[in-house]
Amino acid sequence: MSVLPELRYPTVTELVSAARALTAHRPGVCTLRQVGASRAGRPLHLLSVGRARRAVLVVAGAHANEPTGSCTLLALARRVLAERELRDGMSWHFLLCADPDGASLHVTPAPRSLFDYHLGFFRPAGPEQPEWAPSVLPPDRLPPETLALTGVIDELRPYLQVTLHGTDLGGSWVQLTKDVPGLAEPFAKSAAELHIPVETGASDAAGWPASGPGVHVMPAPGIGPAYPSLPDDARHSTWFHAHRYGGLTAVVEVPMWASDLVDDPAPHPAPAAAIGRLAGRLQRDALEVTRVLDGALPRLADLDGPLLRAARWGLELVPGLASDLVHTPPADRTMAYVGSVDAFVRRVPLRAAAMLLRVLRGTDDGAAKQLEELVATWSDAFAERFRARWVPLENQVEHQSRTVVAAALHAREGAS
Repeated sequence: MSVLPELRYPTVTELVSAARALTAHRPGVCTLRQVGASRAGRPLHLLSVGRARRAVLVVAGAHANEPTGSCTLLALARRVLAERELRDGMSWHFLLCADPDGASLHVTPAPRSLFDYHLGFFRPAGPEQPEWAPSVLPPDRLPPETLALTGVIDELRPYLQVTLHGTDLGGSWVQLTKDVPGLAEPFAKSAAELHIPVETGASDAAGWPASGPGVHVMPAPGIGPAYPSLPDDARHSTWFHAHRYGGLTAVVEVPMWASDLVDDPAPHPAPAAAIGRLAGRLQRDALEVTRVLDGALPRLADLDGPLLRAARWGLELVPGLASDLVHTPPADRTMAYVGSVDAFVRRVPLRAAAMLLRVLRGTDDGAAKQLEELVATWSDAFAERFRARWVPLENQVEHQSRTVVAAALHAREGAS
């Protein structure tokens, strides 16, 4: 991989400071207020630009390990302030960070390689993720971050909610809870101009119809998921909360490192066999991490922190996911889809190993050394297999921003 320039993603504190500065500079247009608090008591802030009833809600920080969204959110807020036409009959609302507790635990401010990125990795277990919690928990057990987000949606009734996500390595794609006609063209044009591959067979949207390359529209409720064992179902997430007010949600994904292997629409010669081999590797890699975890558990008996919970949750998904991959016909038969599945099954044990390493780091435990070697080896193999190339941060932000604006304008036309 190429040597990267120094990068530093803003902390939540810095995001709030930047939002306060915007509000102080344009007090007649901007407001900043607290709309809730996290489980640990950290405030959740909403920056609003404009006062029109027709609203766009932009959410950053739903996944702690996807830091580009925070930069994009600030860029979008500044653009909306600078371009009056974007406020014509529209107000924009920016939830600065949906999971500030998670953001405090993901520690990769300047990733120079995938190994560096994983050394500070954190992504909560599904029940602790604000957007996904409603798909795995009963209503009376939802975390306060989820309740704050749904409360904002109830108040604003946005015609469009956009949630800013990202991937460590791969391409860019969009998931829509309803189609937005006309979005595919500006999305593809932006990606091409900024040299970002379009993930045409994203495993996250396996089996979803596409309104254009990389623009996936959620299937009808009666269609089953491509991976039946996974507990989280997007149709029960906060993405669907906007539907009760006639709105929709767009999830805009952008990669930190790009791979052209996920942008190959050619037919794979034997997708089922290839995916079967990937399922086998998933099980073998997860077993390596599980053995280390089992050996360390007696020394972790008094620990139940978010890192350990997340590592165990990820490993518990593996048997069902491997079975899905083997026994469910491929949702897509392209090279791009098989590549996306390859990346997916590499991430699950790698992330579990990385978080368990953070739990054990600083001890004299030989397990920590073993895990560090695994994380280094798997990170390097991931990058080499996919010929990873860094996407300049300004390109990540620009592409994500362009796509959000295009979605807002095209969805407004459709809602008129």
